[in-house]
Amino acid sequence: MSTSPFAARAVSQLLHRPPSGGVVEVVRGLLAVQAQDVAAFPLAFRARMDGVTRDEVDAVRDERSVLRCWGPRGTLHLVAAEDAGWFLPLVRGSAAASLRRLRELGREMSYEDALCRIGRALAGQGPLTKAELGARLGEEGQAIVHLAALGAHAGLVMLGAEHGGRTTYVHTVDWLGAPLPEAPTDVEKALRELVLRYRRAHHPCAPEDLALWSGLPLRSIRRSWRELPEPPAPEDSSSFIRLLPAYDEYLLGWTDRPVPESHRRDVHPGGGVLRPVVVADGRITGVWPGGRLELWEPADCSAELTDLTRFQQPSRSQVAGRRRRR
Repeated sequence: MSTSPFAARAVSQLLHRPPSGGVVEVVRGLLAVQAQDVAAFPLAFRARMDGVTRDEVDAVRDERSVLRCWGPRGTLHLVAAEDAGWFLPLVRGSAAASLRRLRELGREMSYEDALCRIGRALAGQGPLTKAELGARLGEEGQAIVHLAALGAHAGLVMLGAEHGGRTTYVHTVDWLGAPLPEAPTDVEKALRELVLRYRRAHHPCAPEDLALWSGLPLRSIRRSWRELPEPPAPEDSSSFIRLLPAYDEYLLGWTDRPVPESHRRDVHPGGGVLRPVVVADGRITGVWPGGRLELWEPADCSAELTDLTRFQQPSRSQVAGRRRRR
């Protein structure tokens, strides 16, 4: 295997598929998993775990040991429940953008009023789809999402398991038994933990990478960065090819991406789109939008395509849902 920085990154991102204790341990190992695309994020585990099934990924969500919630940069991520209490309050962005957007939509309200509305609408209701939540709020469109985002900012709202591929919203107290703190109880301790865990999952990296990834001020990150020893470089001598989903953490975890200049538009065509990619020993060597391989360099993807087919078979929960709808 190459000793390039990108090859080391691929190993730190668990793309060499080391033995793991399960889906929760992979989430914790990565610190957070990109999860804005409900069709894509389960494939991040297939790329990192030998033989993992869709049912295993669904199970950790159902048992609430992995949470889908607004995380770094206000983007949806999967986070281990045991990390949520220190991690989410630390990287939680400002509520100002959602309040401003609500005003632009003609909904003038204070932060406190917004929390009262979303709290009353969700409390004791279980997972609600956007339409169901909108009916309880008397709202539609973006107003629903921004009210939910304000609730998440206060630690009162997160996302439940999808229903028919649709996002659902839950009250944190109903889901976890208590709200998440709105701010870290110990900011410096949380920052040190963030720096330590990020560096393990993104080696090699720099403070600027973490600042971009987390949305936190660079000066704060640099201070904690200097206080902690550099983690050991990941070691692995194997060679591997992986098919990564769209918006994978491997594409979004650093300020730069291992994409040849001549193919950057193939990976990132614009409009916030990031296509699924082929990774060979850390280098991006092609894309596979819609399951169609477009390789820039020769690569034997047959084993990955076979495993992708295996993983994408309907899970037990999906089959049961179809039977109920009949």
